[in-house]
Amino acid sequence: MIGLEIAGAIATATLARAPVNAIDEDWIARLHEVIQQAEDAAAVAVLLVRSSERTFSAGADLALMRSRFDTAPGRGQMIAFVREMQRAYARLEKSRLVTIAEIGGAAMGGGLELALACDLRIASATAKLGLPEVRLGLLPGAGGTQRLTLLCGEPVAKRVILGAEVLDGTEAARLGVVHWAVAKDALPAKARELAERIAALPAAALAACKRCIGAAGKPDRDGYGMELAATEELLADSGTQELVRTFLAGER
Repeated sequence: MIGLEIAGAIATATLARAPVNAIDEDWIARLHEVIQQAEDAAAVAVLLVRSSERTFSAGADLALMRSRFDTAPGRGQMIAFVREMQRAYARLEKSRLVTIAEIGGAAMGGGLELALACDLRIASATAKLGLPEVRLGLLPGAGGTQRLTLLCGEPVAKRVILGAEVLDGTEAARLGVVHWAVAKDALPAKARELAERIAALPAAALAACKRCIGAAGKPDRDGYGMELAATEELLADSGTQELVRTFLAGER
């Protein structure tokens, strides 16, 4: 369903629910487990999320929707399921790990919402990305309206969500939905190269940077105060001290 491989400072989560990585309760429960296992590995600094299928993820499992749509209790279960998706994606977003989504195929609905919860996104130039729920009279309720707006602003969010537009990777990169779009054949190597480059950086500093960036623009969080507190912690860290001393010695 979702495999996990840990090698050094990089954990790789591979979405492997054939054929399209449809999302159901078991899939979300497994995502929670994968995040926990990666975070519990002290040496891990980066979590790379990729797919073994042609599709990154097509979103919610249609069989689940069919089984619950026609009754009020079933619709209540669907709300509980979306709430659990929100919780899992928020956990990914708030993880100490730097998270990277490698989008080699279609990322639709809840699949794109998963990618939006990651810190960085690199896609195949031909991958299809969209939040088309409005076509069904619904909305992207697992964080799609919020994260896409925060990432790209209202104009892009309204274009993609209200227009039910499906973007290719190149256009998604131009709009800022993903950070990079590369040739499909080059994607695995480029994503791995990115993960290795980030994993080589000091993990404590990465986690502190992620926390402070996450506080930006939040009225209930003092981002500037968090910067000062994190800087104080890092200056007291022996690894930071060694790096700074080496840098200063080289600048003499």
